Amino acid sequence: MNNKKIIMFAWVALLTVLLMGCGGGSPSASTGGDTAVKPRDQVAAEAHTGDAAKGETMYQQACLACHGADAKGVPNLGKDLTASEFVKGNSDTELLAFVKTGRPVSDPNNTTGIDMPPKGGNPALTDEQITDIIAFIRTLEE
Repeated sequence: MNNKKIIMFAWVALLTVLLMGCGGGSPSASTGGDTAVKPRDQVAAEAHTGDAAKGETMYQQACLACHGADAKGVPNLGKDLTASEFVKGNSDTELLAFVKTGRPVSDPNNTTGIDMPPKGGNPALTDEQITDIIAFIRTLEE
């Protein structure tokens, strides 16, 4: 290898290390993958901060049966969302992904023994509507 190629290789290696140190590498779990390319619907949902008033209406239609009118849960059916450490400990983006996926009874974190179906059983819910529901639930946190 000649000196010019060695110098070029060294610069590329140095720049690669610097970029990775500044967040240019693979996304980490702590950032939630914010540097990754995201699907268009996820980007749109993140841009939408959620309308709690609309979310209340959507909650009444999609979540009330299992989580109750006051979001305090229905015994052996749906968890209390107002005091939920799970709700408090996850970002809106993480909750959106969770609601879209649901939690089957086979999931070891399912403590009710009842499936939480994707989108609460309403496949027509959009990311924006779910984000509105999350905004409403945030207003109820104790």
